[in-house]
Amino acid sequence: MISLSGRDILHSWGKFVFTGIGLGLLIGVTLTMAGVYRGMVDDGKALLDNSRADIWVVQKDTLGPYAESSSLQDDVYRGILTMPGVAQAANVTYLTTQVRKESRQDVRVMVVGIAPSATGVTPGWPPYLIAGRQVTRGHYEAVVDVAAGFALGEKLTVRRNHYTVVGLTRRLVSSSGDPMVFIPLKDAQEAQFLKDNDAIWHSRQRTAANPAFNRAGVPGLLDAVIATQSTNAFVNAVLVTVQPGHDPHEVATAIQRWKRLTAYTRPQMEEILISKLIATSAKQIGMFLAILAVVSAAIVAFIIYSLTMDKIREIAVLKLIGTRNRTIAAMILQQALVLGVIGFIVGKISATFAAPIFPKYVLLTPMDSIAGFFAVLGICVMASLVAIRMALQVDPAEAIG
Repeated sequence: MISLSGRDILHSWGKFVFTGIGLGLLIGVTLTMAGVYRGMVDDGKALLDNSRADIWVVQKDTLGPYAESSSLQDDVYRGILTMPGVAQAANVTYLTTQVRKESRQDVRVMVVGIAPSATGVTPGWPPYLIAGRQVTRGHYEAVVDVAAGFALGEKLTVRRNHYTVVGLTRRLVSSSGDPMVFIPLKDAQEAQFLKDNDAIWHSRQRTAANPAFNRAGVPGLLDAVIATQSTNAFVNAVLVTVQPGHDPHEVATAIQRWKRLTAYTRPQMEEILISKLIATSAKQIGMFLAILAVVSAAIVAFIIYSLTMDKIREIAVLKLIGTRNRTIAAMILQQALVLGVIGFIVGKISATFAAPIFPKYVLLTPMDSIAGFFAVLGICVMASLVAIRMALQVDPAEAIG
C-alpha cells in the first residue's frame, strides 16, 4: 500500500511539489493572520504590563484611558494616595498623534506624559531602557521605543515643542501597535489639552461678550473664568499600585465609592482591551481564517481529484486483481496527507521569515503551529473524501475496456 502511493507520488512529483508550494504559501498566510491576532493581544498585555499599575482610575462611567476618552483634574491623585491600601498613585496622559523627525518625516506614536519621579519607578514610566537614560528634566526630553526609528540625541517634534531623545526602550507599544514616546507630564498636558493662541483669544472674546457675566457684577469673576479657560490641569488617568497584602479589587471598589470615579483592576482592563478594542479586528481575522481554510480544502480536493482521475484505469486494474477498497482509499488518503505535510512545512517556513517584515507585531506561537498542523491534516482528509468516493465507484471492467 505504501509502495503504491509512494510510486504514484514519484510518478507525479512535479504536480505534488508545485501544488505543495502553492498550498504552503496559502497556509503561511493563514499562520501569519493568526500571528497578527496573537500580536494584537500581546500588544494590549504589554501595554498593561509596562504601565506597572494594579488599578487604573479614570473619569466616571468611561472605559478610559485606552478604549475611551477620559479626563481628570491633575490633583485627584493626592486624594487617592490617602486611600487605604494604596502604595503609589501617579498621573498619566496618553495621546496618539504624529511626531516629526528632523528629516521632516512623520511617525505615528503614542505620546505618554509621565509624572516626575526621583527614583524612576513611578507607574507609567518605561520599566527598562536598552540605551541612554530616563527623563530627568521637567521639559523637552523624551524616551522613545526603538520601533519609532529615533536614535539617541535626535530631535523630535510634538505639536509645537521640540524634544531630545535621551533614552531608548523596546517593546513599549500601544494597543494598536504604535511605538510609545515618553515625555514629562507638563509637556504632555500642554500638547493634549492646551489650546492654540487663536482658540484661546476667541474663547476669551466669547466669554467677555456673554451678557450673563456682564450682569453678574462680581469683581474678578470674568478674569477668573478666562484664566480657567487657559489652563491645562487635566490628565487621562491615575495609575495606582497596591500595597502588599491588599486586594486590588477591594481598593478599586473603595476608590469608586469614596472618590466618585471609575477604577479598573488589571483583569478588568485586560478584558476591555481584548473584548472592546480588538473585538472587531478579531472577527475579521476569524473570517479570513475560515475563508483560507475553505480555499485550502478546495485546492487539495481539486489536485487529489485530478490525480485520481488520471489513474482511473490503474485503479480498475487494482480492483480487477482483487485489491481491497480500503487499500485503494488508504493510497489516496496518504497522497492527500503528504500534500498537506509539504504544504505545512512550506507555510511554516514562509510565515517565520515573513513575520519580521510586517509593520505590526506578529506573534507565532508553538500551540498555533501545532493546531495549524492538525487542522491542515484534517482539511486534507476531508478534501480526499470526494476522490476516494469516486475511486471506489470505478468498475473493474474498465481495465479491459
